[in-house]
Amino acid sequence: MNLTRWGAVVAVTLSCLAARPADDPWVVYEGGEGPGKGKHVVLVSGDEEYRSEETLPQLGKVLAKHHGFKCTVLFAIKKETGEIDPNTGDNIPGLEALKTADLMILFLRFRKLPAEQAKFIEDYVNAGKPVMGLRTSTHAFNYAKDHPYAKWSFNAKIEGWQDGFGKQVLGETWVNHHGAHGKESCRGLIAPGQEKNPILKGCEDIWGPTDVYTVKLPLAADCTPVVMGQVLQGMKPEDKPVEGKKNDPMMPLAWTKSYKGAEGKASRVFTTTMGSSQDLQNEGFRRLLVNASFWGLGMEGQIPDRAKVDIVGEFAPSPFKFNGFKKGVKPADHRM
Repeated sequence: MNLTRWGAVVAVTLSCLAARPADDPWVVYEGGEGPGKGKHVVLVSGDEEYRSEETLPQLGKVLAKHHGFKCTVLFAIKKETGEIDPNTGDNIPGLEALKTADLMILFLRFRKLPAEQAKFIEDYVNAGKPVMGLRTSTHAFNYAKDHPYAKWSFNAKIEGWQDGFGKQVLGETWVNHHGAHGKESCRGLIAPGQEKNPILKGCEDIWGPTDVYTVKLPLAADCTPVVMGQVLQGMKPEDKPVEGKKNDPMMPLAWTKSYKGAEGKASRVFTTTMGSSQDLQNEGFRRLLVNASFWGLGMEGQIPDRAKVDIVGEFAPSPFKFNGFKKGVKPADHRM
């Protein structure tokens, strides 16, 4: 190559580098081959305690690599630095991705999103598309009474929106810890009559260190517990069940329901009160989430007996606690 041509190559390379946009405040996993090819899953993280910013990237990788779904993972972002900051409650950039989403997976807690961001979530659920809610998504929002989305607050008293987004869309709001938080882990047991539910294929061993929540599901024909939460005496999967009222009766740990939004179309909804990043280490729980994704999309006929849910890449989840998130992490750090 002569010097003239070499100089041209260098000039083009430098101009491309200069024009390269800043890293997006989200991460996208392009799906490969698999039954999910052509489907877009948007996973929205934002909680201060249970490390949703670690749970959802790994879940997105599993759905993309093993099952072919395109997955976009969104985060609570600190505006000044572009870093992932779960304590930033009013900023989740990229929610416009919901315009092309086939499935929305939420893992939020007490968010105060501005109206222009919340509108993308509202439009999505009104369109009758499937929704999955994890752990604290039962109390996903906490707005002032004069906010345009005050009806979504976990303790809302507005007619038709009592107890907010969690109760009306997902089936429950924040009530209480049923198991002792940080002391009594939970085992998931198949709910009576649900043994043949395709969502539960290969989910015979569900366990997680997070405790069982108090859950009072609406008395509706289309709201069905599929997994019950057995409170254990300690924080190990081999611990024995707690004796007494905590397990008699057990609380629902996962359920299905439907939600009919403003457009009159019914969404398939799956909710579980598990979901911490440490819970995701459990193979049975990962399979439950993958199977529920298929179900939400109306693809339950394609759920295999044991869906592949191997961890993708390195996954060393942080213990759940407030302010326990890894500092200085940007979405680009979660690229596959």
